[in-house]
Amino acid sequence: MTPSATYRLQLQPDFPFSAAEDAVPYLATLGVSHLHLSPVLEAVPGSTHGYDVVDHGRVRAELGGEEGLRRLARTARRHGLGLVLDIVPNHMAADPRHNHALREVLREGPGSPYARWFDIDWAAGDGKVLLPVLGGRLGDEMGGFRVDGEVLRHGEQEFPLRSGTSGLPLPELLDAQHYRLCWWRLARTELNYRRFFTISELIGVRVEDPEVFAATHAKILELVRDGTVEGLRIDHPDGLADPAGYLERLSRASGGAWTVVEKILTGPEPLPAGWAVAGTTGYDALHRIDGLFVDPVGAAELLGHYRESASPAVDRGGYWQATVRRAAYRVVTHELAAETALLTRLASRVCAGDPALRDHAPWALRTAVRELLVRVPVYRPYVTAGGPCAESAAAALDATAVSDAKAVFAVREEAAAVDVVRELALGRLGPGGDRAAFCDRFAQTASALRAKSVEDTAYYRYVPLISANEVGGDPGRPAVAPEDFHAFSARLARDWPATGTALTTHDTKRSADVRAAVAVLSECPGRWSRLVAELARTAPAAPDPQLAWQAWQTAFGCVGFPAGEQAARLAPALLKAARESGLFTSWTEPDPGYERAMSDFVAAGPAAATGPARELLAEFAATLAPHVRANVLGAALVQLTMPGVPDLYQGTEREYLALVDPDNRRPFSTPSPDAPASAKEALTAAALRLRRERPGVFGESGTYVPLAASGPAAGHCLAFCRSGEVVTAVTRLSLRLAEAGGWRGTELALPDDGLWRDLLAPGREFSGGRVAVAELFDGGPVALLSRVAPAGTSDPG
Repeated sequence: MTPSATYRLQLQPDFPFSAAEDAVPYLATLGVSHLHLSPVLEAVPGSTHGYDVVDHGRVRAELGGEEGLRRLARTARRHGLGLVLDIVPNHMAADPRHNHALREVLREGPGSPYARWFDIDWAAGDGKVLLPVLGGRLGDEMGGFRVDGEVLRHGEQEFPLRSGTSGLPLPELLDAQHYRLCWWRLARTELNYRRFFTISELIGVRVEDPEVFAATHAKILELVRDGTVEGLRIDHPDGLADPAGYLERLSRASGGAWTVVEKILTGPEPLPAGWAVAGTTGYDALHRIDGLFVDPVGAAELLGHYRESASPAVDRGGYWQATVRRAAYRVVTHELAAETALLTRLASRVCAGDPALRDHAPWALRTAVRELLVRVPVYRPYVTAGGPCAESAAAALDATAVSDAKAVFAVREEAAAVDVVRELALGRLGPGGDRAAFCDRFAQTASALRAKSVEDTAYYRYVPLISANEVGGDPGRPAVAPEDFHAFSARLARDWPATGTALTTHDTKRSADVRAAVAVLSECPGRWSRLVAELARTAPAAPDPQLAWQAWQTAFGCVGFPAGEQAARLAPALLKAARESGLFTSWTEPDPGYERAMSDFVAAGPAAATGPARELLAEFAATLAPHVRANVLGAALVQLTMPGVPDLYQGTEREYLALVDPDNRRPFSTPSPDAPASAKEALTAAALRLRRERPGVFGESGTYVPLAASGPAAGHCLAFCRSGEVVTAVTRLSLRLAEAGGWRGTELALPDDGLWRDLLAPGREFSGGRVAVAELFDGGPVALLSRVAPAGTSDPG
């Protein structure tokens, strides 16, 4: 069953199944068709997110167990709601205390029946799994070990002992195991298992193996087959060896249940047409919606102010692509050095077995691997070793990438290693096993590199307009023209009508309402730059100008935080931004002096609850409040009525101000029934009820037609019609509109001559044909029109 709309709930010990059950009546009244639950399988105790799965065969006891989940499903069904589950096929927690499969591998080694579950390069570890879990070098940690029966303990950690080793002296015992315990810093260079991105605490799972797929999906598929669950959200498919094959197998096993994937598409990159899914989780839609409310001229001016005041020490001029490339080099040579080393070993093995390739030196192959990885313009190429090479896969490593990669070599003959690595990456070189191993791992590493260098590094280094720095976005071109949005929506209606759309998720760095506020700054770049200069005089000096620019924008976007919460919520988010950027401090090499100066600046300035900075920000925000409201309501209405299945994140039907996790993963609470509905909540409920009541208008057979405004302010009105029955119209760039003198006779052409009722303004109706936009938006910056009578008939009421 395809949902009409889903509502994401973040389950955790403080918000278990019973709490979700309590929220069902409210959510059913809101108008969604399905609850979208974060991962429900057994996870590391205390986990607040559930992506650190430890047992695929059990529903998490801390949430209420399987009976709690089934009870939630029954309650939801009584209220007309279904369940969609978030599942995690790519990785598990690398914690042998709780992960039984991993514990058995550590106990029994490569002979364990569970060894096939994980991508472990046993040869690289001399037959051992490298576990980078110690706080210092092994020699310095020896005093912390103790043997307890068949378990080796170190602090709160525990590791299984190989049979017959418990009586050995400690040095011999450590050497006799199928694993090697080491300092966590060695993960950079010596790790020999595949992990999630650069997180060594999450070990990759080989779901391409049919037996592993069956074992890790049995419980989920049981819940789908018995009707407890009706849809699936797939976390990080790009980490899998064969995403297309996995999704096909899952579709067959689930009976074709509605399934969307967390696939991050870059620019115009399409979702692979052959994937057995309904579409993505919606980051591609998020980028297009956000971009509608960014002024391209103002964004360019804002970039100029940023480059003058903040960027010279950051990225030598403030250019987005240059920032991305530098970040990619940093990640591939540091955080992903172990993955690069593995690819080099695989390439060397292929070359050693082919007389025509034996002269390629390992260092040249390593350089070629690095130079091609940093030039992959998307998350990964999709290719099966030995099979046909899709045009999109070849384009990910095109002639320009090859030429640029070769340019770093001083000797032409050595540069030929680039050709070898490209052919390996595209699955066209080498014997079957080695060819497949390199092809798969190159793609998996490319996706990790893209995620870490773009999402988790460059987005925190390049900050002229932080609302553009969201997953799937393009900070170098933050604005999206209406015609581009219409083209994108038309493609969705034609090719992916049941795809997901989103504005806020558990992974967004800033909630949609924060981004909507910050986007207004693109309409007043000069005023903002002057305000930043004035704000700088109210607080201690920031330790670097890039931080200051980002921090003040964050404070403006969150000026509506409840009193007293600014410091507790802004400070951790800004510290995370500074450490992720890796410019002056980092998670692995924190700079205490920098972080103290940063803390002093944030506390006295951007996060101050009182004082001159707070007063200046509040006054500035008050002058822009109507324009922020227009962005918030416009973005919400567009998402709820465009092609696709809208996913609402918990609480976002109301004003929702949140920063990067864990701030955006706080437990959900239903609003008081006595609280008056805000304009955003009324809009959301009206649109959701309309979707539920008229599925043919918005469903897979629904159509999408852009509506054109005419007149001096036509560019400020975005409108479209769904299936000839519903019209969405929103105001964009409302500050620029006001400064230009308003609508000034601009008109919008409504379909036909029928009667149209505005569901957001009771009592307001319009006849088909041309309508003055000023009249259409007289009651607010958005309109949701539903046809109530065809031309020539009376209103049926």
